Amino acid sequence: MEPIILASGSPRRQEILKMMGIPFQVIIPDVDESDTGDMELELIPEFLASKKVEYVTKVLPPEQEVPWILGADTLTILDGKTYGKPADTDEATRFLETFSGKTQTVVTSLALYNGNLHFLSTRTCKTLVTFTELSKEEIDWYLSTGEWHNAAGGYRIQGLASYFIRKIEGTNSAVVGLPLFELYDMLKEQGYSLIGD
Repeated sequence: MEPIILASGSPRRQEILKMMGIPFQVIIPDVDESDTGDMELELIPEFLASKKVEYVTKVLPPEQEVPWILGADTLTILDGKTYGKPADTDEATRFLETFSGKTQTVVTSLALYNGNLHFLSTRTCKTLVTFTELSKEEIDWYLSTGEWHNAAGGYRIQGLASYFIRKIEGTNSAVVGLPLFELYDMLKEQGYSLIGD
């Protein structure tokens, strides 16, 4: 399999690529994620995923052949507001109190650059995540696990937060940050085989 450059420092995305058996290297993009203007919230992840790929194409040495580059971005949306990675325990507490008993929309977008064709394709996946009602004790316990650190929305669906998820309409991998079907389908469309020799 041809190697892919992952334009993301996310350990979860790296774990998924390893699970898929895709050889990759990481280049962490320096992209201002707040510079989205008045863009519709659900369009922001696709915009940022594409910007991350664009950043990598610009920092590669001129003599290096540009291979496959994968960018991704995830955004949690509830009641017209976005929830990124909480800065501290207080903010993580507010996030979880807000999510309690409600359904949020998690939007993850992928941007895949094919260096052979000089072609960028994008795909967006939306997942509805419904939390049960959370008590103060449950929120305090969850925060004490430290799992909220560096997690969009202040929780990891693949970890202990799954105790509190009553329903998911969509896919777990999209909430983790790298939707498996969409990535597989994009690669297949571009002639990148994951199931061949």
